[in-house]
Amino acid sequence: MDKIRDLASKKAAVIFTKSSCCMCHSIKALFYELGASPAIHELDQEPSGREMEKALQRLGSNPCVPAVFIGGKYVGSSKDIISLHLDGSLKRMLIDAGAIWF
Repeated sequence: MDKIRDLASKKAAVIFTKSSCCMCHSIKALFYELGASPAIHELDQEPSGREMEKALQRLGSNPCVPAVFIGGKYVGSSKDIISLHLDGSLKRMLIDAGAIWF
């Protein structure tokens, strides 16, 4: 859990993903389209990826990826991010966290 919190606090936007996850790819593409450059952590490429996966599940991320943090706070998984985008609040959150500047 400490590793997740440490990594999540190092950049304004952080996404924990798996390289084979299509929803992860979609969420990353959305962030890039909005002008953000999130830190991406591919759990299937990390030596401690399994433990990180379990920690994300304990945080409430179900499924465990993608798990999105903005401003160091857990925001949610793909369905949460899509909902925030559709109601217009995702962009505001990214601006407030300093992930985008417009």
